[in-house]
Amino acid sequence: MSRHRKPRGASVSSAADEEAVKAVLAGDAERYGELVSRYRDRYARYATSVLGSVDAAEDAVQDAFVRAFDQLPQCREPANFAGWFFLILRNRCLAERRSQKDMPGLDDPRVRFVSNGESASDGVEQRERVLTLQRALMELTLEQREIFALRHVEGWSYEEIAAKTGVSVAALKMRMHRAYEGLRERLGSLWTPE
Repeated sequence: MSRHRKPRGASVSSAADEEAVKAVLAGDAERYGELVSRYRDRYARYATSVLGSVDAAEDAVQDAFVRAFDQLPQCREPANFAGWFFLILRNRCLAERRSQKDMPGLDDPRVRFVSNGESASDGVEQRERVLTLQRALMELTLEQREIFALRHVEGWSYEEIAAKTGVSVAALKMRMHRAYEGLRERLGSLWTPE
């Protein structure tokens, strides 16, 4: 029995993705909206985690969807649109991070991560804990923050992350270990991984 979790949103049939991609390629451009609706929020969380800014993440996701639409004929596996799109978005986010000279400071209100189930009705104490974690995450390296987001926000297994990023499982585990150490240093007793 496999212990690997499927990424959140994986219950959506890859057949539906394949059908939508093929319809768009056949000239029904409106079907692309199905793919955008299906994956926008999921990948906005990832982009926000990597970029540290909701505004920058929204721009990156929008740009990635435009690029994906323009490059859709190059999608060799329409049933794996989500994985193909992820690579486009990941490259866009990494390029953005490398080019940013003036990153928002930790006190900047734009610096925040989006978690599943986050709601405006959460208590003040919970929001403060989340903000403290977000600030600590922003102090990690880009690679550590990315692995943390994919593992803990998106729920991907190391094998899934390795397949999407091209980084070995051993290297990903080392990055996660270093991320945990960094968070432990910054958060002390507030940090309890997995």
